[in-house]
Amino acid sequence: MATAPESGRPAAGPARRVGITDTVLRDGHQSLLATRMMTEDMLHVAELMDRVGYHSLEVWGGATFDTCLRFLGECPWERLRALRRAFKKTRLQMLLRGQNLVGYRHYPDDVVEEFVKRAVANGIDVMRIFDALNDVRNMARAMEVARREGAHVQATVCYTISPIHDVEHYLQTARTLVEMGADSICIKDMAGLLSPVVAEELVRRLKAEISLPLQIHSHYTSGMAGMAYLKAIEAGADVVDTATSALALGTSQPATETIVAALSGTPYDTGLDLGLLSQIAEHFQAVRRKYAEFDVGSGGVDVNVLTYQIPGGMISNFYSQLSQQNALHRLKDVLAEVPRVRADLGYPPLVTPSSQIVGTQAVLNVLSGRRYGMVANEVKDYLRGLYGRPPGQVSEEVRRAVIGDEEPISVRPADRLAPMLEASRREVAPYLEKEEDLLSYCLFPPVAARFLQERLAARTGVDYAMAEEARREGRPGSYPA
Repeated sequence: MATAPESGRPAAGPARRVGITDTVLRDGHQSLLATRMMTEDMLHVAELMDRVGYHSLEVWGGATFDTCLRFLGECPWERLRALRRAFKKTRLQMLLRGQNLVGYRHYPDDVVEEFVKRAVANGIDVMRIFDALNDVRNMARAMEVARREGAHVQATVCYTISPIHDVEHYLQTARTLVEMGADSICIKDMAGLLSPVVAEELVRRLKAEISLPLQIHSHYTSGMAGMAYLKAIEAGADVVDTATSALALGTSQPATETIVAALSGTPYDTGLDLGLLSQIAEHFQAVRRKYAEFDVGSGGVDVNVLTYQIPGGMISNFYSQLSQQNALHRLKDVLAEVPRVRADLGYPPLVTPSSQIVGTQAVLNVLSGRRYGMVANEVKDYLRGLYGRPPGQVSEEVRRAVIGDEEPISVRPADRLAPMLEASRREVAPYLEKEEDLLSYCLFPPVAARFLQERLAARTGVDYAMAEEARREGRPGSYPA
């Protein structure tokens, strides 16, 4: 048997350097620290990280946009600009929820187009675009604009396990995304469900048909991700997502250093310097201590995810919701209800926003004592087709109980949405400093309005929130001319 030079390990075909996308600046802290890492803690280590030679760094998108505005008092656009200035050599990557952008509902095409343009202009090189239902219609406009603006379009297939989600399903979705102009394909396993055997088969069959680069994203929740990565790499995967060890494992990604060490001296050697990676990990060890109140821990493996298919963030939401209702003792019942609701809704992958839709309804079903006796508005909209085409057949009994004889729409949901940029501009004009502020308001109106008012108040001494309330009520106020 042939061996790799100097390693004594079996060689596995021609040398093929595997790329590493480190997620510590986005998914790593989103998974383990409730997305609370502030920009300053990223910038302090940027020069060091820029020397590594990563395939890319995931730095933006997902929940980071909302959290910046809602909890951190930071402008997410300024974060992106600051990171772009700091990273002079490394490609910056973001996660975009298709027509949902970085929010939790569909936005009109004018907002999608302007958001993607501004994201690229402010520093995004690689745009990973997905739809929670794998409804490619919801990805089309973002892909088109990103490609036109010069970004690398990484079209994404959400991985889950169900009676309808087999390898052929993923192959067909990937084929369509290639036809739509993808530059690369990502398999996104948001809950750590991808087993080594399935990873090998899925990648092997994808690479046999598709000549584009293939990237794998998984979470360590079930404990399988590292093994799945290795089998995927052996089958032809080009890039894998990892997180610096200080914010790895648990519901985050496998550790960067571990994957780099495992591939060292093999035909898949990443070429990254473990010494440099160790210095970066030391920085984030200190950073993690700073956010201890939000830390969900990362050392354990949760095998229940293989039964319930629930991402780690969804478990945290259940704890919060049930605690508020003094019903934490019903957690086991809620976890058991999730797969039933998911089956009723046609087996959507449990990723934002479908995870919130399924999870909220599971809680209502358990706490109300009657399944679908109380129904979340989002579930009604889902059954109306307003989130897209369900992957599988929706329960006809549930559909009729929730929306009666109303027929679900068959068109792309965004086709029904009126443009909103200019109307939104009129609502928030006094607080706009840059065009990007308007997009923040379109995505999260109350949260962004408060942020913009407070930012302006800090600079002018005027309490704009109180002045705005006075203006609406017809009372005298200090609203500026």
